[in-house]
Amino acid sequence: MKAKVRESPPEPPGWVYEPKWDGFRMLAWGGSEPRLESRNGKPMLRYFPELLPALDALPPGTVVDGEIVVVIDGVTKFDSLQLRIHPAASRVEMLSGEIPAELVAFDLLALEGEDLRHLPYSERRTKLEALVPSLGSQWHLTPVTDDLEEATRWFHDYEAAGCDGIICKQTDGAYLEGKRTWIKWKHRRDADCVVGGYRVHKDGDKIGSILLGLYTDDGDLHFIGHCSGFSDHDRVELLRQFEQIRSDASFGSTDGEPVRMPGAESRWSGGKNLSWIPVEPGVVVQISYDQLEGNRFRHATRFERWRPDKPAAECTMDQLVRPEGASFGEVVG
Repeated sequence: MKAKVRESPPEPPGWVYEPKWDGFRMLAWGGSEPRLESRNGKPMLRYFPELLPALDALPPGTVVDGEIVVVIDGVTKFDSLQLRIHPAASRVEMLSGEIPAELVAFDLLALEGEDLRHLPYSERRTKLEALVPSLGSQWHLTPVTDDLEEATRWFHDYEAAGCDGIICKQTDGAYLEGKRTWIKWKHRRDADCVVGGYRVHKDGDKIGSILLGLYTDDGDLHFIGHCSGFSDHDRVELLRQFEQIRSDASFGSTDGEPVRMPGAESRWSGGKNLSWIPVEPGVVVQISYDQLEGNRFRHATRFERWRPDKPAAECTMDQLVRPEGASFGEVVG
């Protein structure tokens, strides 16, 4: 079951609210052949062998919907979780000991062979609450409330633990796989960034995305993310304009200190062309973003407006909001 994004929550009655954890969505299957599957049905247990005892604890014929997370110093770390997806068995084994994963349960689809998907959420939740305490320390039960005021507090206070929003569910709703009837209430913040480069669209005659930077305390332009939400007409015009300010000086360090740069290959780039063209830093754009991962935007940003009135030098890293609040352990108990 999926969710559609909104920037405000639905009002009660008839709704409950859960923290949205920053991990890999999964289905866990108990029985003689335990399974851990991604949202797309791909087997995940080979990457997380330390979670086999957690699956063995499930009664046969039981299916739990939830999230795989890696928790470090009380915060879920998505970058560390991504490291766990590695083709080498020896590295998988090593990382399973160094950065072990845990499971967060938020729905129960089957219990000891009984299909529960047709039941209202409130009944599935009651059965899940009875099940999880018996499953061991690798399992956590996500909290839930029907109080919007309490959910609003969670929205702000739990972000520091790795909660990237609130999932809103109808109390009488059945589990409808593939349907977006849940609501994802997400954070949205603004930042003024410097355009330090661009990537050309695969069609070759327009902008694919603009590359965003913020200045460090040392005056270096640090690559922080990208923005690509432009119309085809605007993409053509943007390419024409940015071609006129191409430059060799853009992202990078002036004193040898490490600064994040665009274009690094990874297992997640999927063979995409990551080449980019630097431009003279000076164009400022206001974007909005939903989440940070370290010193970068976790997802693509949303274009808000151009800022010709703002000097590029004022676009610094101290704009970024670092949430404070409860730890993961304090949230899940």
